Formats: sequence, C-alpha cells, structure tokens
Amino acid sequence: MRKQSSGDSENQTTWLILVGFWELQHLGFLSFTLFLVIYVVTVGGNVLIMLVVASNRTLHTPMYFFLCHFSLLEIGYISNIMPGLLQSLLKGKEVISLVSCLIQFYTFASLAAAECLLLSVMSYDRYLAICHPLHYPVLMSTWFCTCLAGGAWVSGFFFSSFTLALAAPLSLCPGSREIDHYFCDFSPVVGLFCGNVRVMWGAGVSISGFLTVAPFLLIVTSYAFILRAVLQIPSGHGRQKAFSTCSSHLSVVGVFYGTLIVVYVAPTSHMVPLFQKAFSVLYTVLTPMVNPIIYSLKNQEVKGALHRLWGQLILRHTLLRRTISSSFSA
Repeated sequence: MRKQSSGDSENQTTWLILVGFWELQHLGFLSFTLFLVIYVVTVGGNVLIMLVVASNRTLHTPMYFFLCHFSLLEIGYISNIMPGLLQSLLKGKEVISLVSCLIQFYTFASLAAAECLLLSVMSYDRYLAICHPLHYPVLMSTWFCTCLAGGAWVSGFFFSSFTLALAAPLSLCPGSREIDHYFCDFSPVVGLFCGNVRVMWGAGVSISGFLTVAPFLLIVTSYAFILRAVLQIPSGHGRQKAFSTCSSHLSVVGVFYGTLIVVYVAPTSHMVPLFQKAFSVLYTVLTPMVNPIIYSLKNQEVKGALHRLWGQLILRHTLLRRTISSSFSA
C-alpha cells in the first residue's frame, strides 16, 4: 500500500458532503422528476421571454431590456444550484470540493444581490415612465439602460467578493465535513470555518442586508410616487392602463421579497433541517419558476407577443410540411 503523503491528507480535507434532501430518498425517482420538471420549466420560460422580446420590435423598450437581464439572472440563479440538487436526489449525498462550494456560494450571493438591484432599477424605470413620460425617452437612453443593467451585475459580484475574501485567512474546523443542506448557503459556509468567524459573519449580514434593504426602500419610494401620479389621472381607464404596466413587476417584487422574509425573518433556527431546506426551496427554486409565469400571464404585451410568435411558428411548420409534401409528390 502506498504511504499517504501530507499533500494527499491535505487534499482529502478539502472535500465536503452536501447531504441534500436525504429525507426524500424513499420517494425515489419521483422527487428527481419533480425538480427536473421545475428546472426545465424555469429555464424554458425565461429563455422564451428573451426570445419573445428579441423577436418583437415593439418590445425593444427599456422595460423589456431589463426584463431580459432579469430572465438571464434567473437562469444563472437556478442553474447554479439545481444540477447538484438533481444529482443528490438521484445518487444520494453529493460530494463537492471546498473550492466548488465557495464558488457556488459566491455565485448564489452575487446573483441574488444583482437581482435585488435589478428589481430596483426596473421600479425606477416605471417611475420615470409614469411620472415623467415626456422626458422618459431622453432619460432612459440606450447608454443609460446599459449602465444601469451592467451596474446591477457588477455591483452584485463586487460586493459579494468581500465576504468570500474574509474566508481566505480562516481554517477549516476539524471533524465532520457533512453539510445538512442542498447547496452552499451562507450559514453552512460560515459553519465550516474556525477562528474569528464573527468578522465574516458580520460582514456577510451587513452586505446582504444593505443590498436587500436599500433596493427595497428604493422600490417602495418609486411606487409611492407612482401611486400618487396614478391617482391624479382623471379617467378610470387611464389609471388602470398606467397601473397595469407595473402589475407584473409588483407581483415579482412581492414574490421575491415575500420569500426572503419567510426564510430570513421567520424563526427557522428551531425547525428541523427538512423544514429549513423546504423554506430555502421557496427562493432558490420556486421563485425563478414563478417569475416568467407572472410576466406571461399579467403582461398583455408579452401575452400578445407570445401569441404572435406561436402563430409564426405554426405558419412556418405548415409551410415546411407543404414544401416537403410537394417535393415528394414531384
């Protein structure tokens, strides 16, 4: 037998075990199929929204430009977690390296922060469109929209890097490497390290709190001005039309922040791990799936564009069948 080197021993300590939903193992293939369907629907729905916006010139506006970025965020958000979750449901516990775990945590935190910032950008866009309609085309220029969307992406990844950097000087605690979760969330990652973890914990809570609360306050302020402007519209039809442009965004904000409140404000520390993981599913899995459904059902322009795109696909399929049939007849 080969003598184990110190390098081998050190490498072994970098491997972790994500327990995942071991409580659902008795369901077998059923749980895997359920989450796989959710993943396919989520990615397919968000890709469809981007295709609809790209193929319809009437939707080439700032609101739908931000919506495409939001859909792209959602695809990255769920794709960062779901493949590992599916693997653990199919094969049992997932073995993951410490580096991969930290990368997953960093990606998750960055995309979540960028999503909060992008939701506030979308509310600011609605504020300018309703409260300053005459100046809206000038204020929301292509360059400014690109800067706002890019700023949300860059800020999310930039601020999340501080928490990750604080983990560099810390060492792993001895003992078990099992994480009773289905992905590398903030609390499980902090629990891996020994030493002065208070700084990392405090920085993580402060940064995530700022990137969550500040955009939420901006959203509330924007909609307070929007509500005041809508109530000043004399006709009921005009008020309904103005508010309908915000309904889908408001619904997404409600779902996103509602799940965050349930997960991080509700007293989950005394719950069994299964319920804690079930609460986490709300914002990591179900929210990205619900968002494209909300935009496709509550937004009339998106619904109209979907119908037109579907009609074009049916027409092309019919023409293709006729062409093939005529070629065989000849």
